[in-house]
Amino acid sequence: MSNDYIPPKVWKWEQPSGGSFASINRPIAGPTHEKELPVGRHPLQLYSLATPNGVKVSILLEELLEAGHPAEYDAWLIEISKGDQFGSGFVKVNPNSKIPALMDHSLNPPQRVFESASIMLYLAEKFGGAFIPEDPRQRTEMFSWLFWQMGSAPFVGGGFGHFYAYAPMKIEYAINRYAMETKRQLDVLNRHLAENEWMAGIYSLADIAIWAWYGNLVLGRAYNAAEFLDVQSYAHVLAWAKRIDARPAVIRGRKVNRNWGEPWEQLPERHSAADFDALPKAPG
Repeated sequence: MSNDYIPPKVWKWEQPSGGSFASINRPIAGPTHEKELPVGRHPLQLYSLATPNGVKVSILLEELLEAGHPAEYDAWLIEISKGDQFGSGFVKVNPNSKIPALMDHSLNPPQRVFESASIMLYLAEKFGGAFIPEDPRQRTEMFSWLFWQMGSAPFVGGGFGHFYAYAPMKIEYAINRYAMETKRQLDVLNRHLAENEWMAGIYSLADIAIWAWYGNLVLGRAYNAAEFLDVQSYAHVLAWAKRIDARPAVIRGRKVNRNWGEPWEQLPERHSAADFDALPKAPG
């Protein structure tokens, strides 16, 4: 590869792009193989992986259960590094082949839902507007921040995270470009959280969605970049992230569809609350 690359007049996919996800990146959609999705005994079937977008939904489901809603669900592991998202069954649920994806079998025919914010809103509305503020001003604020997260996080993941942690070479321009934008976004959050306990007046979908990306980033769980980004300087974001991190439903939700890390953090499949009790205990 050369820094003197000149784009051709017409781009063609002639070789893998390199990097950690080269084997699954491709410029076409659709399934690569036949594979039906499993279906458990609960109406809600989640197909996911414990990435930031994935844990948004598993945390919300655990928060709904914690709040007493009948939101029992089965969660099935989709290993994106192995191309599970390109199986025919998954593509039927999400034609974009991205996790998470949800099927609601309480309806006939079953309802598919894809895109993490869409799934969150679907579940919140299904259970009476849970974690959506009733106050119109707070509700509007929540929607603004929720869609801010959806529009902003690709700069953190596909931009900063990719070039800082996953790209086959370190490109100074790209890392500087996306580090600058990531730090600008953290400053946006820090200024807001300096004057607000939660993103929209009460703990809401916006907090869950933003925490999944930016909370984990400042808590040192993403890209091994906490020191590089000087996350300690965003004191209000860090305090907010720690408050959310201590919630029992968040602790559980982070473990769902996770197959890396410490043994007590991994619950690749989740079919009942008892599955958490069967995990090894953390030391101390």
